[in-house]
Amino acid sequence: MSALMQVLPYLIAAYVFLTGCYGLATSRNLIHAVGCLSVCQVSTYILLLAVGYRSGGTAPVFSDIAPGTRPLVDPVVQALTLTDIVVGATVTALLLALVLQIVKRHGTLDPDELRELRG
Repeated sequence: MSALMQVLPYLIAAYVFLTGCYGLATSRNLIHAVGCLSVCQVSTYILLLAVGYRSGGTAPVFSDIAPGTRPLVDPVVQALTLTDIVVGATVTALLLALVLQIVKRHGTLDPDELRELRG
C-alpha cells in the first residue's frame, strides 16, 4: 500500500471536520449550524474506522481459523463507531428540539437576533 493510501483516510477526516467547522462559523441559521455539527461528527466516524482498519484483515471470528494466523480487524473500534453514530443521532435530535423551542419562543432562526440570550 502506498504512503498516500495510508494517510488518505486521515486527510479526508480532517477535511470533513474543517468543512463542518467552516460551515458552523459562517452559519446564520440554527438548523444549518446543527447540520454542520453533524458533519463534524461524521469526521470522527472516518477517523475511527481508519484507526481500526487492517490490510487483509478478516472478521474476528475464531471458529474456522487458529488465533494468530491471519490479521484481524479490531472489533472494539467498530463498536466505538456504532456507539458514536448513536450518540451523534441523539445529540442531533436534541439540538433540533432545542432549535424548535427557540423558534417557538423567539420567532427566528438567526442567532444574531436572539437578544435575550446575550449576557
